[in-house]
Amino acid sequence: MKKYDLITPEGTKDFLFEECLVRREAEKKIHDIFRSKGYYELTTPALEFYDVFQTESGHYPQERLYKLTDSKGRLLVMRPESTMPIARVVATRLRDASLPLRLFYNQSVYRFESALKGRSNEILQTGIELIGSASHIADLEMVSTAIEVLDSCTETSFSLEIGDAGIFKELMRELNATDDERENIRYLIETKNYPALNDMLDSMGDTPVIAALKRLPAMFGGEEVFEKAAELYSNERINLMLEDLRKMYAEVSKLIGKGRLTVDLGMVNNADYYTGVIIKGYLEGYGEEVLSGGRYNKLLADYGYDIPATGFGVNVDAIAKVAIKENPREVKPADVLLFAEEGYEMKAIELSEKLRNEKHLVTEIALCDDIDSVREYAREKKIDRIIVVDSEDTEV
Repeated sequence: MKKYDLITPEGTKDFLFEECLVRREAEKKIHDIFRSKGYYELTTPALEFYDVFQTESGHYPQERLYKLTDSKGRLLVMRPESTMPIARVVATRLRDASLPLRLFYNQSVYRFESALKGRSNEILQTGIELIGSASHIADLEMVSTAIEVLDSCTETSFSLEIGDAGIFKELMRELNATDDERENIRYLIETKNYPALNDMLDSMGDTPVIAALKRLPAMFGGEEVFEKAAELYSNERINLMLEDLRKMYAEVSKLIGKGRLTVDLGMVNNADYYTGVIIKGYLEGYGEEVLSGGRYNKLLADYGYDIPATGFGVNVDAIAKVAIKENPREVKPADVLLFAEEGYEMKAIELSEKLRNEKHLVTEIALCDDIDSVREYAREKKIDRIIVVDSEDTEV
């Protein structure tokens, strides 16, 4: 007996009519920005080998991946994100291409999310990757492009967070923690779970590094964060990161103002391959980030091509949800409904093509048996014009 033939799997949904319309509108706005900056589109397979997502720079836990096998018994996964497959493409098929490479993508990603968080397991994601430059202006281009995207996708307001993944990595390097300890600490900092973080770190001793990690989740706010961070922990690498981040903050604040820009040194992305500046973007009316990304200078080396890169991804489904809330809309009905009298069916098809090509009208062929049924159908679908196709083509 079938039990699941009328529902969708957990974490997925059907998108109907106006939802599809708003998603496509959001995609077009964002892609127009990408193309205007010289980015070219590519698409990677929805199915990838498991090994693609198990690199030295970053890996996905098996329990978060949709897994299956091919005809040879090799382990495959539904892609959980787009940056790592694109790194694979660049390191292989685009290895001889001139640098920098400006690439953008538009594709769904699949990963198991906690049921308690209410997140989708299938997300339509679009984004860009700027590959082959470690320059400051490349980071600025990435951040300014993110701002343009956020601004184009809302009628109200947006905000941006910036941080540096290298600060957490440097502290963890000096702590010399195991992989499991590192991941637990990262998760507790990301979720700002102060009690659990303190309990875990207390069990590891009492050093300046541990004291700094305890305070790291609270290191967010405005320009004052840099002064607090300077007192938190100091070494040559961290001081240089803070100096560069402060410069970025000053430059970005000129674009959007300090009121919409936040520094968060406790922003540690679960994608472990980030090495420098990281960003998150938010829209008013949506509780989680709709855009995230940053610099990843070591990831491509894991695929045999040691070049730097930066990029970000956008949750198109989240953008569409905000857009529908801000501006509810209905799918536009056809401009004209054509009803063919018996013997004039082919003429109706030809007239439909003519109206679409010459008048740019959306035409629909009525599949009813009589004019009264056609009128009723037109009222239900809110179609204003009916043309009866016969020897004279009469508009009703």
